[in-house]
Amino acid sequence: MAKRIDPAKTSRAAAYELWMQAPNPMVTFFRTFHVTHLVKVSKKRNLKFNMLMDYCVGKAAAGIKEFSLLPVGGELIQYDSLAVNTIVKNRTGEVSSCDIRFTEDLAAFNRDYLQYTAQAAQRCEDRDLSAECMVIGTSAIIDTELDGAVGTNSGVYNNPFLIWGRYRKKGFRYYLPVSFQFHHTQMDGAHAGRFLANLQNEIDNLK
Repeated sequence: MAKRIDPAKTSRAAAYELWMQAPNPMVTFFRTFHVTHLVKVSKKRNLKFNMLMDYCVGKAAAGIKEFSLLPVGGELIQYDSLAVNTIVKNRTGEVSSCDIRFTEDLAAFNRDYLQYTAQAAQRCEDRDLSAECMVIGTSAIIDTELDGAVGTNSGVYNNPFLIWGRYRKKGFRYYLPVSFQFHHTQMDGAHAGRFLANLQNEIDNLK
């Protein structure tokens, strides 16, 4: 469920005044994650690596209240649920967008991920949950290794967004550079840093 709220009655009141009309309101952080444990879980349990990353993204964000807010069309919207978006290569060779509602139940999240990404690929249709969920965007460019990426800075698409490429092997360890873009009205650098720290913790401790 989504509802419009008065920014002045939230902890983001000052940020709303400073950044809502800024010409460049988006901020991008870069971090390299140690993903050895996630690679092992993926191979041992025959689970898609990018599904596991999306799950960890959702779980890392769930405990940070700023992820329940989003500036949309000049207003501040509050949500009571999260979704993680993934980009799917469809049967025509183009891409479709697919939102997966986040649940802490990994088996349920995996079922939804497999079902809805397959539907998006086959039907060449986007699955959009933005009317009811605060959507965290992700894009896995697995055909190449990336050092970093920066998305749009227009303030039109304000959702937080993560981009990564193929993970890298160094010795017996695996690493994944990730970019994280967010709107400054939604959160400050400290909140973004806590999210990235949470994400590494979720990757390390996935059961």
